[in-house]
Amino acid sequence: MDLKPGDVVILKSGGHPLSVVEVNGGNAACVWMGNEGDLFRETLPLAVLELAETDTSDDDEEDDEEEADDDEEEAENSKVA
Repeated sequence: MDLKPGDVVILKSGGHPLSVVEVNGGNAACVWMGNEGDLFRETLPLAVLELAETDTSDDDEEDDEEEADDDEEEAENSKVA
């Protein structure tokens, strides 16, 4: 697996998403925020990491809602005119 700084990974066993800061040989230095807002940094073997799936469905839903609101506003404006 080719990781680079900025990639978001997760432990194969689960847990918080981790941001890759540095990759050296078979290890990746990662940072993440804990439940209390604490910042953690740990160097982990690549064998225990996998790329995190990015969920863009929330963004798509927000865009759909905004478009629906715009359509309703246009319909109301055309009734007034």
